[in-house]
Amino acid sequence: MENISEVTEFILAGLTDAPELQIPLFIIFTLIYLIALFGNLGMIMLILLDSRLHTPMYFFLCNLSLVDCVYASAITPKVMEGFLTGSKTISLNGCAAQMFFFVAFIAIESLILASMAYDRHAAVCKPLHYTTIMTSTTCILIVTCCYMCGILQSSVHVALAFCLSFCHSNVINHFFCDIPPLLDISCSDTHTNEITLLVLATLDVVFTLLVILNTYLLIFIAILRMRSAEAQRKAFSTCASHLITVSIFFGSLIFMYLQPSFNHSMDTDKIASVFYTMVIPMLNPVVYSLRNKEVKNAFKKVVEKLMSSFHLVD
Repeated sequence: MENISEVTEFILAGLTDAPELQIPLFIIFTLIYLIALFGNLGMIMLILLDSRLHTPMYFFLCNLSLVDCVYASAITPKVMEGFLTGSKTISLNGCAAQMFFFVAFIAIESLILASMAYDRHAAVCKPLHYTTIMTSTTCILIVTCCYMCGILQSSVHVALAFCLSFCHSNVINHFFCDIPPLLDISCSDTHTNEITLLVLATLDVVFTLLVILNTYLLIFIAILRMRSAEAQRKAFSTCASHLITVSIFFGSLIFMYLQPSFNHSMDTDKIASVFYTMVIPMLNPVVYSLRNKEVKNAFKKVVEKLMSSFHLVD
C-alpha cells in the first residue's frame, strides 16, 4: 500500500463538453436508466410473485435483471449528475467502488448469459431429463459460482489499479472509472495490470462464448430435427433474440478490452461503453422476457389484480 498516490479525487471527462448537448443527453440517459431500472425491477417482482415462473429459466432471468440493475446504477446516475450539474469529480473511494461493482457485475452477466444458454440446451435437447439436470440445487450452485467468479475477478483488478501512482493527471478520459482509461493516467508501470486485464478478460469472454456457441449449435441441430414448423419458428425466434443481445454485449466487450493499449481510442471506447453500461440493461427485459408469453400473462394478471383492487374493473 506504500505506492498509493496522494490523489484524493478524479475528474471524469464525460461523453462531451458541448454545453448545448448537456440537457438533451441528460433527458435521454434519464429515460434509458428509468426504463432499465423499472423494467428489470418489474421483471424481478413478476418472477417472485407468480409461482408459474418459478422455473430454472426464470431463476436465471431474475438474476440477470438484478445484475443489470446493479451495474447500470453504478454508472448511469453519476453520468446524469454530470450532465445536470456539471460536476465531474469523483472521490478515490467512489472511483474504486464504481470500478468494483461495474467489473464484478459485467463479468457476472457474461457468466449468467452462458448459464442461460446451457439451460436452454438442456430444455431443447434433453427435455425428458430437464427436471433432473436443472434442479434447484444445480441452479443455485451455478449462479453462486457466477457471483463468486465476478467478485474475485473484480477484486483483483481494483487491487492492482489502486496500488498505482497517479502523478501525471487526475483527469480520466471516460464517463466512468473503467480500467483502461485509469491505466492511461498512471505514472507507474502498468504492464502487470494490462496483462492481467487481457488474460482475465480473454478467459472470461472466450469461456462464455464457447459455452454459448457450443450450446446453440446443439440447439439448432435439435430444432432442425423438429417435425413441427411452428415449434421450429418459435425456437428460432427465441434463439435469435438471445444471440442478438449476446452479440452486442460481447462485441462491445471484445472491442473495449481485448485489444492492445496502443490501439485504444478513448472516444470510440466511450461509444462502445454506452451500449453495455446503459443500453443493454434497458434491452434485456424486452429481448429475454417481455416477448415471452408466460411473462405477458403474468403481467396481465398483476395489472388485473391492481385494477380490481382499485375498483376500476368488475
